[in-house]
Amino acid sequence: MGRLHQGVSKDRWAVIPRVLCFLFHENEVLLMRRASHRAVFPDRYNGLGGHVEPGEDLRTAARREIHEETGLEIGTLQLAGLILVDTGEAPGVLIGVFIGEAPERRTGMTAEGMLAWVPMDQVLELPVVEDFPELWPRVLRFRETREPFFLSYTYDPKDRLIVREG
Repeated sequence: MGRLHQGVSKDRWAVIPRVLCFLFHENEVLLMRRASHRAVFPDRYNGLGGHVEPGEDLRTAARREIHEETGLEIGTLQLAGLILVDTGEAPGVLIGVFIGEAPERRTGMTAEGMLAWVPMDQVLELPVVEDFPELWPRVLRFRETREPFFLSYTYDPKDRLIVREG
């Protein structure tokens, strides 16, 4: 039996898998305000998520991250989209974006940051992470249409985010 991975080459795309999750309850979404000591996007709001551990698939990682960050057990999680991030050096990042319905509302402080339920129409008024204004409308569209999105992120020479949709 052969292996799918035949080695990393500079001519091939290598990525680190991550997950990003948005939980909804009625007209609100659960976001995390990242702790001020975090190296990346301190005090900024984002969905829940993190790294995929060895042996996990994307959905399993999403469930684990949600449970670790909120204590919630989520039934159905739907893959809303995929984002390929060109970090400018190898490896890149592949983010699986999931949505689900929260069985209850939980808030509080965690090691990662503060959990907050936010009305969906007020999300973009918050200090959100860099890509959120581009991502949020696509997440909402998926909730209505169930049509997944496929994005790629790159950066221009001035380190500004460029978002492309496939």
